[in-house]
Amino acid sequence: MNYAQLLFPDFALILCGFLVCRFTSLNRTVWQQVDALVYFFLFPVLLFQSIAKTTLDLRAASSLIAAGWALGLTGIALAYALPHLPLLGRHIHQREHAASAQVAFRFNSFIGLALADKLAGPEGLLLMAVLIGVCVPLFNMAAVWPMARHAEHGFWHALVRNPLVLGTAAGLLTNVLGLHLPAWAEPTVTRVGSAALALGLMAAGAGMQLGALSRHRLLTAAVLAIRHFALPLVALGLARLLGLTPLQSTMLLAFSALPTASTAYVLAARMGYDGAYVAGLVTLSTLLGMASLPFALGVLRLLP
Repeated sequence: MNYAQLLFPDFALILCGFLVCRFTSLNRTVWQQVDALVYFFLFPVLLFQSIAKTTLDLRAASSLIAAGWALGLTGIALAYALPHLPLLGRHIHQREHAASAQVAFRFNSFIGLALADKLAGPEGLLLMAVLIGVCVPLFNMAAVWPMARHAEHGFWHALVRNPLVLGTAAGLLTNVLGLHLPAWAEPTVTRVGSAALALGLMAAGAGMQLGALSRHRLLTAAVLAIRHFALPLVALGLARLLGLTPLQSTMLLAFSALPTASTAYVLAARMGYDGAYVAGLVTLSTLLGMASLPFALGVLRLLP
């Protein structure tokens, strides 16, 4: 499979946002308004739609769900632990860590769904959708917590006001209650979701300042190493420990090696953190996905 081809659209949109912001009259002032539109409207609708329409067969995929949660909790624990490590911790700026910890465990669900479809068709798509549906709420809460804590805002206060978390919760409630969007509304909601993805990635490019990465090199290396190296290894161990089927193992390994979520930039920027730094991490993670996906699905899956 050509992973570069799969990841190129996301990288190209980031690059487009960067070029448009730097070399046209659509400067950073314009993109700040785009950030607000994406954060308060487009992404919440996208999350709601993605979760509400996911078929969650919890009983049939219980082992896979347990593996997904265990993988996510491991990524969260590793990310949260970075400032407390004996040698690394003293070189990590607490505020930048609060904003960037999410990069270590969040994932790009659109690339995940596209990859699952190419790898295993409808059956693989269903398993990936289940993983996404059960992990998004946990990961969104874990992304908000360190930023709310560092800014000394009440966690629950920040959580109940966060549009991304509200969109996730509404989607889960709709799914659990067995409700569905009216047929006439689905095309509009789908188009809003498409706009969220494109504008979110372009906004990340517009806000990117690669120089910010050089100021926090150890933190950059640490969160990306968790996202693209440690989590695939953990996924392999969980697949064997829980006795997942070959297809479930493949989906879990693919899930573990995905680039980070493009919403990471929007969340950090709107909560008052260094969005430029997180945008740079999103860009690097998208590029590193071209290495981590072959690593997880080629090298690790073939180990005896």
